[in-house]
Amino acid sequence: MAMAPTVKVVLGSIAFAIFWVLAVFPAVPFLPIGRTAGSLLGAMLMVLFQVMTPDQAYAAIDLPILGLLFGTMVVSVYLERADMFQYLGKLLAWKSQGAKDLLCRICLISALSSALFTNDTSCVVLTEFVLKIARQHNLPPHPFLLALASSANIGSSATPIGNPQNLVIAVQSGIDFGTFLFGILPAMLVGVCVNASILLCMYWKLLSIQKDEEDVASEVVGEDDVVSHRFSPATMSHLTSVHSQDFDSSLETTNHVESTLRNRGNLSGTNGQIDQVESLGRSEIERDPSSRFDSNRKSDSSNEIGDSDDLVNEVECHSFAAAFAEERLGLPKKWKRVLWKACVYLITLGMLISLLAGLNMSWTAITAALALVVLDFKDARPSLEKVSYSLLIFFCGMFITVDGFNKTGIPSALWEFVEPYAKIDHVSGVAVLAAVIVVLSNLASNVPTVLLLGARVAVSAAAISPSSEKKAWLMLAWVSTVAGNLSLLGSAANLIVCEQARRAQHFGYNLSFWNHLKFGVPSTIIVTAIGLILLRG
Repeated sequence: MAMAPTVKVVLGSIAFAIFWVLAVFPAVPFLPIGRTAGSLLGAMLMVLFQVMTPDQAYAAIDLPILGLLFGTMVVSVYLERADMFQYLGKLLAWKSQGAKDLLCRICLISALSSALFTNDTSCVVLTEFVLKIARQHNLPPHPFLLALASSANIGSSATPIGNPQNLVIAVQSGIDFGTFLFGILPAMLVGVCVNASILLCMYWKLLSIQKDEEDVASEVVGEDDVVSHRFSPATMSHLTSVHSQDFDSSLETTNHVESTLRNRGNLSGTNGQIDQVESLGRSEIERDPSSRFDSNRKSDSSNEIGDSDDLVNEVECHSFAAAFAEERLGLPKKWKRVLWKACVYLITLGMLISLLAGLNMSWTAITAALALVVLDFKDARPSLEKVSYSLLIFFCGMFITVDGFNKTGIPSALWEFVEPYAKIDHVSGVAVLAAVIVVLSNLASNVPTVLLLGARVAVSAAAISPSSEKKAWLMLAWVSTVAGNLSLLGSAANLIVCEQARRAQHFGYNLSFWNHLKFGVPSTIIVTAIGLILLRG
């Protein structure tokens, strides 16, 4: 592709640079508007600078990717309501045989859950579980947090629904779910084992220290606490608005619950509950004034309490399956809940089977999401509000901005320079291409890297042989995902673990950039290299 006129190249580069800065550093002092607004600003500038027309901007938005992303987020919301992630937390603590067993268990559960429910969701729900279990056994948290984040990234590489860049690759390449899964699965399984081995080698001595029984007795955490964490899988992924709430939001939450309980006459003991909620909420604020600036803690609280419909949904559990069980089968409340959860799991299993059968991924995910909405048999607004619409908007802006940058001709010119050295039919070419992907994924983030390189890498590989094109796409998925383990800023999953750990009530821990880097560099290099050998193109 020839270079565009100089004015278009300059203006398009400025627009893309603004998008890149806000995507990588969303809270920069001179423009702290966040990633979502940054992507929209980049898209708007591409049109305003006439790098692309409005019609071209609309055409750049990939609706199948947005549909697949929306569907998987809705399914995750209903799985959370069905206690799927509580069961994952129980698996971490169940019959643990010590620190090394716990670390390996975290690696395995994190990887498998990320492949099915996305890496961001897994990190949101499991971080506090990991911190509580480490505290319960008087263990240092950072090896386990590293295991959680790195294994989530590696595990998410195995499926198109594991992470956003894989969604893009699956849709653009046309590779079906089964081919994608079995092409990367061997590399993923070995990669998780190798990653766990590296962690064990680095922290063997630390994990071998016997716990002090007196300290454990004074700091022990009950098993119910370890498995009782609740979360909102979609809305927790935005970690940039750290100080976005103030003291009034705490009072509003208390007043909202108070008014909700007063308006619902079907709850027994309402007045006593109002007084208890009000006193607990206000005493918590008075006891810890600094908590009013902690938006993540307020986000957790609001997710647990929810709005009036969400609260009553948890108490009453009126779903289609529950109503049928109550009216037709006469089942007790416990079994109505069990029946509803079983239906949620069956629909999710049906979605996975349909994806493996090669059905359209976007419509399969949307169909599963709507089936869960219908099964719930009540207003879906509380559940749909947990979907991260700002993430969908971010993707829209990113599609437009990256497509506009492509129209400047700069990416094509850079690829023409690199392409002769990045042929995947030679070991040296594979190494060069992998290095380019790793560097770009950490500089520009993995999704923009896939959007910029995907089609070019595929065309270059197709010129070698038709089978090489599929291998090139799988290689791009593997390397761009594992590259997220290089540094703390390499992937959103890393940042989620870091921020969730830092803000966890009573169990807070600060995972530093250097602690992550000294593990991330060797792990990324070794796991990436071994995985490239095991990819099945």
